[in-house]
Amino acid sequence: MGKCSILSIAFALFWTGHICAETWPGKDWLVEPVPPSPALQALESYAFPPRDDVTRQGIRTDALLVIHDGHLIYERYAAPTTASTAHLTWSISKSLLATVLGVAFGQGRFSLQDPVAHYYQPFNEHPQVRIEHLLHWASGLDWQEDYEFAPLNSSVVAMLYTRGRADMAGFTAAHTLYSEPGQSFRYSSGDSNVLSAALRGMLGSLYADYPWQALFEPLGIGSAVWEADASGTLVASSYVYMSARDLARIGLLMLREGRWQQRQLLPAAWIAFNRTPFTHATAEPGEATPGGHWWLNQPLAGRPRPWPDAPAGTFAALGHWGQALYVLPDEKLVIVRYGDDRDGSYRHNELLKRALSAFAEGRP
Repeated sequence: MGKCSILSIAFALFWTGHICAETWPGKDWLVEPVPPSPALQALESYAFPPRDDVTRQGIRTDALLVIHDGHLIYERYAAPTTASTAHLTWSISKSLLATVLGVAFGQGRFSLQDPVAHYYQPFNEHPQVRIEHLLHWASGLDWQEDYEFAPLNSSVVAMLYTRGRADMAGFTAAHTLYSEPGQSFRYSSGDSNVLSAALRGMLGSLYADYPWQALFEPLGIGSAVWEADASGTLVASSYVYMSARDLARIGLLMLREGRWQQRQLLPAAWIAFNRTPFTHATAEPGEATPGGHWWLNQPLAGRPRPWPDAPAGTFAALGHWGQALYVLPDEKLVIVRYGDDRDGSYRHNELLKRALSAFAEGRP
């Protein structure tokens, strides 16, 4: 037997042993709670202050869960949310769609450069818009993503609740272009729902069950509910419900570069795309940088990192009213935070800073 063969076998044995040594959840997580500490108390005082259920002011955390290297080390809920509650994720749904699309990408069902119109006929009116443009929220469509502050002018309110709710992708496709696709970032729930319609075009009759067969079931996720609009398209902008424990499985998949046990569910190229900043984006101080339908802790235009107390490699899926799935690869941490924040007082950086103090390796 030659030297190369011996080395190959040795590497294979090392890699197999490495995978086997990793901790993965089965039906449930392996629970190893951290002991009480001043740092943990400081985190809880920020995340779980007394709740005002009348005015709904202040920080209102429904769930906070922390995974370290595959172990569930912290978990707390505020009633009525429990460990089994399928909580509304709001715009975390967008990153969940991106993860489902990653499986389809690995199966060769599309490329990032494909025109959206190849899979979704109403976009024949916008033949220059490509899949990657939608994933960067850079379709160029004239869209207003306002919620409570300007509901009468809001494209997203109209799409979700009034004239667009029966066919959300179709409603979005009817908008005109305000800029060249791919040249300007404008956050758009409509872009995400068009992506969902494009996935439907790629899959045909497989579409309705695909998120479960391709992603949720392989990860052991049993709580997921994903609403569709009246046309049958999954509402990828907003309407996935999932328990905190199950959402953490998505975080662990991303923490481990798209691999679940011995299976590479998401190609390395897809993970790299998710975590590459969109160079044409702009952001206000403290706002995360868009990647491929995920949010990155990387600076734009010479500004400091959006979350300066978290490592630069931190990335997240974020949703309305304080929903968050944070992934911190350097610290082997996954943090799920569900909330009901109505006044904008919650700060991602503050929670991450306190969580790092309480849970990160080598910290007090």
